[in-house]
Amino acid sequence: MKVIGSSIFIFLAGGLFLRADDQTVSLPDILQGAQQWAQDNLDTNFVNSLPQVEDPQVRKFLREIERQFQGDYVVDLASLQQTAQSALPLLDSSEVTRPYAAWLRSQMDYLAVADEIRLSIAPPLTPPNAPTNQAPLVIRNPTPLVERELWRKQVSVEPWPEGAKKYVPELKPCFLAQGVPPELVWLAEVESSFDRSAESPVGAAGLFQLMPDTARRFGLSLWPHDQRFQPQPSATASAEYLKQLHNHFGDWRLAVAAYNAGEGRVQKLLDRYKTRSYDDIAVHLPAETQMYVPRVEAVIMQREGVDLEELALPQS
Repeated sequence: MKVIGSSIFIFLAGGLFLRADDQTVSLPDILQGAQQWAQDNLDTNFVNSLPQVEDPQVRKFLREIERQFQGDYVVDLASLQQTAQSALPLLDSSEVTRPYAAWLRSQMDYLAVADEIRLSIAPPLTPPNAPTNQAPLVIRNPTPLVERELWRKQVSVEPWPEGAKKYVPELKPCFLAQGVPPELVWLAEVESSFDRSAESPVGAAGLFQLMPDTARRFGLSLWPHDQRFQPQPSATASAEYLKQLHNHFGDWRLAVAAYNAGEGRVQKLLDRYKTRSYDDIAVHLPAETQMYVPRVEAVIMQREGVDLEELALPQS
């Protein structure tokens, strides 16, 4: 869960595009373009909140890619696939950065699906007889229906994450105890691939990627032991938050979108477009959230055979 900032591994700002056919760009090259932006735009408290990663370039890299998950266009994420794959061994090589590797590994499917979207969209065309300096038409975000189909295809060939066999039966009662459909335990596959050590660059942590403020809001302690890394307390907090979101929005797609992007952002879009439907605002959500909701839907359908929109609240 990453409210107003959270999770997926994308860095497309400024000069950080990496073409699939470009084999010469190194990680330091990529980081150099992000350095000035980070100095100019990142809040000092946020910078200091990152653990003291051994390599300062890795810290800049992590900050920049997280920021880019809040971009507007899903298709932009496709160009990051190769660089993210190269970054994984680097992050895995140090005990300090290994939690970020766990987080990134759980996000790689976003890049794969974004690449499918890129391949399926025709290049933008300039209208006939248009001036030579006229910009091409803008590529639009895929519709929710297109994304759902792509995610069903992606998830249908994926086995259960390694930790799911242990945590799914253990944590479903936590959701039931909060009056939440137990199938929502599968958010942990999308958030962390059931790796309790996962931590995002902005500080979301654990199986359900709870941000510090959200964890405190639902009764978790962060010191001296961070309960976000404890499966049952984090599952209970996640379930309680999802129930609150569903009570507010009355719809599981909107609740899941708010879990990822923040309830304030979702509510503003609903008000702006005068709707109560997720599909009416989907293409206006951050790129990560546009992919997060159909990914959750596909995972729950594949693992439980149930449609997200048809989940029923457990009887008391």
